[in-house]
Amino acid sequence: MEQVEKQSQDVLPEVVRLNRFLAMAGIASRRAAEEFILNGEVKLNGAVVTELGTKVHVNKDAVSVRGKTVSLSQHLVYILLHKPKDYITTASDEKGRRTVLDLVNVPQRIFPVGRLDRNTTGALLLTNDGMLANKLMHPSSNVIKSYHVSLSSSLEMAHAEKLARGVFLEDGKTAPAEIELIPGTKNKEVVVHIHEGKNRQVRRMFESFGYEIVKLHRAAYAGLTLRNVGRGGWRYLTPKEIRNLKEMVLPEKLTERK
Repeated sequence: MEQVEKQSQDVLPEVVRLNRFLAMAGIASRRAAEEFILNGEVKLNGAVVTELGTKVHVNKDAVSVRGKTVSLSQHLVYILLHKPKDYITTASDEKGRRTVLDLVNVPQRIFPVGRLDRNTTGALLLTNDGMLANKLMHPSSNVIKSYHVSLSSSLEMAHAEKLARGVFLEDGKTAPAEIELIPGTKNKEVVVHIHEGKNRQVRRMFESFGYEIVKLHRAAYAGLTLRNVGRGGWRYLTPKEIRNLKEMVLPEKLTERK
């Protein structure tokens, strides 16, 4: 299967083939983009285009797919950050505190997908792909987030079972979660897998039973782990990882079928 066009920091070419343009924009692979063109789903300057060899002037022509504008005014970038403590998950902070964007030096204007509170560490996705970000954050997408939780006291089995079934918080009951007890920790360390994104959800789940969280670390987000990414470090996602995210949450029509 052809990969979506790999992101690059190089200067954009002035003229490209239409299928490559769509791939560079992150819409689909070149092969899938050809299907969109042949099916009459792509317009160039307001007119339907069905010729595969059509060329696009990147900075002049207007391209749309099924009525949605596609632009290469900026490269789409996808970054996995290992967030350390004491960094705010926002683009800027009126109090002058350090934000996660202070850790990432890229020319594109990016933003965090979702939030981790100031004292929580771990996997955080950054991008400038608004469509994908919105889909990942929407509750209906059921994106799995895995947290390593360190408690000040041992977790009682009765409480673990209730956490797994869902607990009532001030903003509603949590969905069922998966709770893994880490052997050799006297039940003071557990891994929690959730697919919701309520504000400070994991902390509040445990606090509802009187537990104090000593450390909270997001070990994985949507299948992305922090292997070989040190605290405060970051890396670009691979084309395969980007493709996996899109297949996970975007409509089938906008992703290439396997």
